[in-house]
Amino acid sequence: MKASIKRFAGAVWALLLSACGSNAQSGDNPAYDQLLRTLYRNTVPVIWPAALAQQLRVNPDSVLLLDTRTPAEYAVSHLRGARFVDFDHYEKATFASVPRTRRVVVYCSVGYRSEKVGERLKALGFTRVQNLYGGIFQWVNQGLPVYNAQGPTQNIHPYSALWGPWLSRGNKVYQ
Repeated sequence: MKASIKRFAGAVWALLLSACGSNAQSGDNPAYDQLLRTLYRNTVPVIWPAALAQQLRVNPDSVLLLDTRTPAEYAVSHLRGARFVDFDHYEKATFASVPRTRRVVVYCSVGYRSEKVGERLKALGFTRVQNLYGGIFQWVNQGLPVYNAQGPTQNIHPYSALWGPWLSRGNKVYQ
């Protein structure tokens, strides 16, 4: 419990720092990096958006992408080919149809929820799990594409008004 309170306090501090002049520029935001350092427990290795994008360009089937947000967030936009894993129910998922040696990249808005899903996958015996650094926010802030059921989109669900300031690109859509 104390660790969660410390992470939350650190996140609030990082948010306050951002209000003092830092803005969410793509790939170069010390305040956002500080926020992520306070949120991440470093239990799942991270992969940077540019590295993942390059790997997906070369071989899109080399990675199983798991979007670990809510149904509303996923409906607004997601990474191309991502499979939806509802964060509210991931603890019950066994991922029985996925080979334990399959390379898996999990993501959410900023990487906090997806790290928890990554921990679950590791506990289930998955050996090649990574968390997308900065989540879909970092992905979009770096100008990388997202999709919805109709195809490419500029829309992104910022989770809440509190998290929205970390999203510097795209159209914020709350549903």
